[in-house]
Amino acid sequence: MEFKDYYKILGVERDASAADIKKAYRKLARKYHPDVSKEADAAARMAEVNEANAVLSDPEKRAAYDSLGREAQLRAGQDFRPPPNWDAGFEFTGAPGAEGMDSAEFSDFFEQLFGHAARAQRAQRGGGAQARSAGGQQPRQRGRDHHAGVELDLRDAYHGAERMLTLHGARLDEEGRLVNQERQLQVTIPKGVREGQLIRLTGQGGPGLGGAPAGDLFLEVHFKPDARWRAEDRDVYQSVAVAPWEAELGGAIEVQTPGGNTVEVTVPPHWKSGRKLRLKGRGIPAATPGDLYLELHVSLPAAATPAQQQAYRAFAQAFPQFQPRAAHGTQGA
Repeated sequence: MEFKDYYKILGVERDASAADIKKAYRKLARKYHPDVSKEADAAARMAEVNEANAVLSDPEKRAAYDSLGREAQLRAGQDFRPPPNWDAGFEFTGAPGAEGMDSAEFSDFFEQLFGHAARAQRAQRGGGAQARSAGGQQPRQRGRDHHAGVELDLRDAYHGAERMLTLHGARLDEEGRLVNQERQLQVTIPKGVREGQLIRLTGQGGPGLGGAPAGDLFLEVHFKPDARWRAEDRDVYQSVAVAPWEAELGGAIEVQTPGGNTVEVTVPPHWKSGRKLRLKGRGIPAATPGDLYLELHVSLPAAATPAQQQAYRAFAQAFPQFQPRAAHGTQGA
């Protein structure tokens, strides 16, 4: 997937005001609109212009996009994959999971970054018609819901936690310039949260109108990438290193689990890489907790001394018929 430079598509500078972006968009729309343009690729160019405008005319999306490009120093056409949980901490208007936007209108690049937020915003606008009173008074309307991703340690799911979160947002100043802003919230992370679960903070969304209540803030849980373990729903998979003699002869080993406990497990003799040991009920806590799967892999000690090197030579002599590559079908004919 290629990185898209939305500023280059609209032909504006990165510090362009909202008025600059609107002017550039209208100029390009007149040029490439399929109903009037004679350009061979008008439809494709118009779709690209619409996509760029959808991001740069939205302060929230623009701030997140600017942050991503600034950190990675990306250029148009460069091969691109968004980092895991890249938008954690950015606050978007709308509740996640909302429907109402045709994803076919946008590129894979846009969908990877903003598809979730865009569908939420479209649904929020479509379902939030204001009702003005007969006397012309200010309409009473509940505030918009907001959502943001939050990145947690897997261990938080085992014990719960109190976290001070910094949420990044954006607004336009009086001159239409993008102004980044942030706020901090003390959040209670409940025990047993899962990847993708929503934590609802009542009244922490957009302000209401005419005395109506504020909207809610939905925090979508994502676990930080960790080489030690990963979660799939409530099941947890943990990588555990074993010595060659432990794998072949078997025996008891101690393992520290994501929950912070040290447990003793028995490795059966003749253990093969790729197999898993299941510890029932030691996954993410719940009324029916998940399981913990230990993925054992053999770790070879380094031969740093002459005596250790000789031990490896003796090991090789003890197994003259051992052909490790033949077992994987890579031995030459």
